[in-house]
Amino acid sequence: MNTRHTGPLAVLTSLFFMWGLITSLNDILIPHLKALFSLNYVQAMLVQFCFFVAYFIVSLPAGRLLQRIGYQRGLIVGLCTVGIGCLLFYPAAELHAYPLFLGALFVLASGITLLQVAANPYVTLLGAPQTASSRLNLTQAFNSLGATLGPLVGAATILASADHVAAQGQAETVQGPYLLLATALFILAGIVACFRLPDARVIERSGHRRDTHVHAGRNGLWAHRHLVLGAVGIFAYVGAEVGIGSLLVSLMSEPEIAGLSHETAGQYLALYWGAAMVGRLAGSALMQRVRASRVLMTAGLANVILIGSAMALGGPAAMWLLLAVGVFNSIMFPTIFSLALEGLGELTSRGSGLLCMAIVGGAIVPLLQAVLADGIGLLLSFTVPLVCYLYIGWYGMSGYRPMPPAPPQPLRHAPVPDA
Repeated sequence: MNTRHTGPLAVLTSLFFMWGLITSLNDILIPHLKALFSLNYVQAMLVQFCFFVAYFIVSLPAGRLLQRIGYQRGLIVGLCTVGIGCLLFYPAAELHAYPLFLGALFVLASGITLLQVAANPYVTLLGAPQTASSRLNLTQAFNSLGATLGPLVGAATILASADHVAAQGQAETVQGPYLLLATALFILAGIVACFRLPDARVIERSGHRRDTHVHAGRNGLWAHRHLVLGAVGIFAYVGAEVGIGSLLVSLMSEPEIAGLSHETAGQYLALYWGAAMVGRLAGSALMQRVRASRVLMTAGLANVILIGSAMALGGPAAMWLLLAVGVFNSIMFPTIFSLALEGLGELTSRGSGLLCMAIVGGAIVPLLQAVLADGIGLLLSFTVPLVCYLYIGWYGMSGYRPMPPAPPQPLRHAPVPDA
């Protein structure tokens, strides 16, 4: 790794950690708010819907904002927006209003969207293009570290009193954790403001990526097949990961599965995210030697086998098999992201915006899974993420390949008239 990029990558890594922790707290909020407001699975899954729909609405405006104010200022704006979203949890809890919780989640997620649109391509640009997948996997490992700590913090501060809250009709247990998060985010925004980061827009324009010229004649994002299919892959991956994480606490609490309390199930959920952290560290090293696309294909098919086995076996085995899905989730997002951005050159920031829009899968897929959970049962609803992983395995097998540039058309000469 180039030593001049070590400082910027360290700053970006801290952002990955923070939004990983905040995002995984949603998995704790869902059973908490479900009990507090007596919701069904579809109503409770509006937590994820309002959170992840922000990616669809905000991603393209975020890309345009970054082009105007630069990546560093964009990171500061994103951190402050997330902090404001965390502060809004206080009045939502005071007023005991579920719609206000959903509104706070949308604001919070809008800031995380801006951070995602800026930080993911920034990491791919800070170094050699052939190691972009490995580098992004390494920084995403710290995202998984935050996601691992999130359920532990949430279980100790929120779910530990879930039964009491349901009985008393109080929501104040969320106020303390989110006020602390807001404070940390504003401090981090100040640190980023004091840090001198290289201008990624200059790196993009400098022809840094070795294959920028390959698609120079194709101006539209939609002309890049591997980018469009990669956006579908991001949609499928985020939807599957969020759907599983959102419903695991409820599944582990069912008597026929493991019969755990919500607090204990929340602690076990940390294994799901912790497995992703370990997998990303291992995947970052593995992809120094094995093609990223091949690792992605193997991971997708492994998760198909794990989920299929969980639905077939049921009981405690289903719990452990679904927790193991986190190991293979680990490399999917950064690998799909970097494969989809390959060869885009100056379209990189716009392509990143499109990929971040596809994170709306975290809003749509879990809602579909919740409909099935209410209709046919919680365990059988995991058919939805199984289908998503089938697609990801196919993308790693062949969908990632960029279309070759169109061959030049031969010149057609007008016929020479007879003399």
